[in-house]
Amino acid sequence: MAEKGVAQVWRRIKSVYNIQGNHCTTCGTYYFPPRPVCPNCRRKGNLEEYRFKGLGKVHTFAIVRQAPEEFKRQVPYIIAQIELDEGPRLTAQIVNCDPEDVHIGMRVRACFRKIREFGQGGIIVYGYKFEPTMKVTGHD
Repeated sequence: MAEKGVAQVWRRIKSVYNIQGNHCTTCGTYYFPPRPVCPNCRRKGNLEEYRFKGLGKVHTFAIVRQAPEEFKRQVPYIIAQIELDEGPRLTAQIVNCDPEDVHIGMRVRACFRKIREFGQGGIIVYGYKFEPTMKVTGHD
């Protein structure tokens, strides 16, 4: 059984280390996560794999000050809904930013960081988080 779990991780590696979605060439809409069928065009849609640039802006956010045990060392941390430049929104943690400096509309880029570790000395899971595109020194 353990081999099957490891094999599944390796099959998903492209989507783990990239923000993978798809693009409907019929209506021009981008999707994340990938869809099996375009919700707009249905069967007439033509979906192709798409690797997002990883650039976007903060649509909304929350500052987490009380967290589950496994995340207590990170408190306070920022969870945000990011609107990618291509249109889709996704939820991710913002890193390398003081919680007091985050603001709606702030430009961010994807970065890949450790998400969690299973067991002592176990499997480390990486994934995307976001960081400001430039040093934040205040905002209007």
